Amino acid sequence: MSVLRTATPADVEAIMDVQQEGSIRALSGIFPQDEFPFPRAELTARWAEEIDDPSVRVLVILQDGQITGYVALKADQLLHFGTATRTWGTGLAAAAHAEIVELLGGTGRLWVLAGNLRARRFYEKMGWRATGRSVPDDFPPHPDLIEYRLIHGLRTPRRSSPAHDAT
Repeated sequence: MSVLRTATPADVEAIMDVQQEGSIRALSGIFPQDEFPFPRAELTARWAEEIDDPSVRVLVILQDGQITGYVALKADQLLHFGTATRTWGTGLAAAAHAEIVELLGGTGRLWVLAGNLRARRFYEKMGWRATGRSVPDDFPPHPDLIEYRLIHGLRTPRRSSPAHDAT
């Protein structure tokens, strides 16, 4: 049974709730909230634009009928992927990732914050490899984003705890 479905404009607030909670929990060391608060208005507008953009495929991750994550794809690029903090360590992200890889045709690229070690461990466990390219993020304080590539769905499982199965 698929855990993904196409997002609609009505899903934006639920997507934002999931993204904001996860971002604050995982990225406050990169974006201290007192100095760089979560840019909800900007990201809400971005999600609305991406849902309306025919070149971007926006999906939500469902669990028990509730939105517990989000995905955005454009061509061969995984633009956004995250799950609700309450699902971290449950395997939901790994299940959604398997569907994402199928949608990408087994190969793709993504950018992840260098300091987002949880996400980097997850992607590396799923077979993504850093390319050595980096660019500054759009949001202050402009931390580095690192490019990762997945080639033909290669997956090199590594031993880890289930807690590392979510982003």
